[in-house]
Amino acid sequence: MKLERVLQMSVDEVMVRGRQEASKWLDWMAAVAAPVTLPERVKPRIGGVPGRAAGTHRRVVAALVDHFWERVPLRFFEGAARADTTARLIERIPETRGRIIAAADAICRGRFDLLGYRGLDFGDPVDWRLDPVSGRRAPLVHWSRIDPLDPAVVGDSRVVWELNRHQWLLHLGQAYRFTGDERYAEAFARYMRDWMRANPAGMGINWAASLTVAFRLISWCWALVLFEGSRALSAELLTELLAGIEDHARHVERYLALYFSPNTHLTGEALALVYAGLFCPDLSRARRWRARGAEILIQQCERQIFADGVYFEQSTCYQRYTAEIYLHFLILAARNEIALPDTVADRLKRLLDFLVAVRRPDGSMPQIGDADGGWLLPLVPRAPDDLRGVLSVAAAFFGRSDYAWAAGGLAPDALWLLGTSAARALEPLRPAPPADALTRLFPQGGYAVMRSGWERDAHQLIFDVGAVGLPKTGGHGHADLLGIQCSAFGEPYIVDPGTFGYTADPAWRDFFRGTAAHSTVTIDGAPQVVPAGPFAWRSRPETRVRRWRSSETDTVVEAEHDAYDRLPDAVRHRRRVLFMKPGCWVVVDDLEGAAEHRVDLRFQFAPMEVTMGPDLWARARGRRGHGLLLRPFAMVALTAEIHEGEMAPIQGWVSDDYGRRAPAPVLVYSTRTQLPLRIATILLPAADLLAPVPVVSPLVDGRGGLAGLELLDRRVQIRFGDDGDIEVGRPDRSQGFPPPGLGNSPRMFPGSQP
Repeated sequence: MKLERVLQMSVDEVMVRGRQEASKWLDWMAAVAAPVTLPERVKPRIGGVPGRAAGTHRRVVAALVDHFWERVPLRFFEGAARADTTARLIERIPETRGRIIAAADAICRGRFDLLGYRGLDFGDPVDWRLDPVSGRRAPLVHWSRIDPLDPAVVGDSRVVWELNRHQWLLHLGQAYRFTGDERYAEAFARYMRDWMRANPAGMGINWAASLTVAFRLISWCWALVLFEGSRALSAELLTELLAGIEDHARHVERYLALYFSPNTHLTGEALALVYAGLFCPDLSRARRWRARGAEILIQQCERQIFADGVYFEQSTCYQRYTAEIYLHFLILAARNEIALPDTVADRLKRLLDFLVAVRRPDGSMPQIGDADGGWLLPLVPRAPDDLRGVLSVAAAFFGRSDYAWAAGGLAPDALWLLGTSAARALEPLRPAPPADALTRLFPQGGYAVMRSGWERDAHQLIFDVGAVGLPKTGGHGHADLLGIQCSAFGEPYIVDPGTFGYTADPAWRDFFRGTAAHSTVTIDGAPQVVPAGPFAWRSRPETRVRRWRSSETDTVVEAEHDAYDRLPDAVRHRRRVLFMKPGCWVVVDDLEGAAEHRVDLRFQFAPMEVTMGPDLWARARGRRGHGLLLRPFAMVALTAEIHEGEMAPIQGWVSDDYGRRAPAPVLVYSTRTQLPLRIATILLPAADLLAPVPVVSPLVDGRGGLAGLELLDRRVQIRFGDDGDIEVGRPDRSQGFPPPGLGNSPRMFPGSQP
């Protein structure tokens, strides 16, 4: 670690990191001197149960088993503890049973659906250290001697860790409860014995990330409850797994991500300590684990969740992760009568409120920032942008009608966690969309959401007016300052490109998180921020919201960033978005500088047909025949190109899940000119793409600059004020602009009505 970095640390951070480094060294020396497999450590560590001195090892094990099963159902999630009843209720939900059994059958055959990959084969027996995508296999050495971010040594560690989180065990356990078929339990027992032999505590890549260890601990807890009563879950296997849970909890406690990754890594690890403390209350450190985990989760809720509900990493994927983590924490606390401050539930509800607000009209979660495709606990196979399970749990737990509306009803996830009480809680609720304003600014998180309504065929635009990811490093944020996403008639048109991967291929990593993949402006081909490794940036530009004004007829949001101040001729990018309700946007980009620059204005579309006419009007056709019209206006000549699926340079790609990518058109308007420059772009949902486009005339000020736009055939005039405001009205040559008290009306805008 560089001396400069050490000098920036607090005393507490130096002490914590020092202890962890010392622990790594001691663990490594112990592992090298006398590596011991987990089952060999079971016997001396199963104390704390009645009768442990009364006789043989078998009698001690039997006492442990009886004592364990007497207590766990009262402490664990009701839906899992009463799994047979839960399974019968879930069988009434269409397709759920069949999907889970299909997944479990594939797992029995050694085929795993992980992240965006389908049917991955890790060999027979499973090679727990293999990345089958790259073919690389991590060495079996102490975890502290492995660099999990080095693809030349380990391949893609994210793929390896996804297998070793063991979340797929849930589908085996659920299938067992649906069918009573012992082959699912036998597969579980076979995989567990094999994993414990191949992964001694502290050895190998599967101990190199405390969050993976934490998620595996949680998965083992669930698997044990779901397989209760099966022949395959013998008393000996149960005690081995309980000893393994202790190993996992000790490792997590020792190597908490207090300063390494104090984000979802830390809260996920803290939740695992709560799990271990409640699941194995007779272990000597159980009470300490529970208290330490709860302490961290309470502390972090206000640090990681802004007052407006936005998660501080600027990532919707990790915002969903955080919702899962805190829902589990609150449910376990309620189940075990653990008092928590009101701030925990309050911040969680604000976080959920943001997810509902930013949720697309079609119900999907927009991608913002990094997304690794993972879940805390995938109780049902879902796409990574599917929020229904999380929101159904929240609706039942908090009794919220808006969450029930967004969830679309009772989901299996709520039943597995809350049992029959989930159905009872949702039954009296009348699902209804939020009562909040359709157009909202989230000032701390940095997002403006503008929508025409809550219907599934509504229009929506998301304007990113926030910073790049975490403070200091930028973390999981993307270089997407002042970027937009847009849905029309309920369908996503302009989208975030996604993530695709983390460490396996630096070129693809940097493309998907780079500025050129997002719907914003680049100057001289330079990104807004330069990468400094796979999870950091060399700088973190300042972003500022300059204006927010919203009325019944229109909304104006104005923001700027200083990312291009680093250029020899500093350039300031200011973007205003005008929403003319209910369905037309004008995006105004002001580039302030003193020299000649190349300016590229990009719009990244979802996979769909996008065409361009000689008049620069672009037409994007959706799946249902509706579309989006787009056209920029400037006082300089603009060229237009559409790129799709290109490799040199990489452009025109999107990724809907980790490890998957697909060609998708990116529309680029370009010019090389002397700054300052203003470009105004119309985004217009169109019910009929064959209808004539609007007749638009630029309004010119006395200096020859773009002062506004006039939609001649709609008699609408838009003026860009020097103070940053935008005025909308009808042209009136005798009275000037705008006439007093006269606004716009929905009938003026073609295609605005679904």
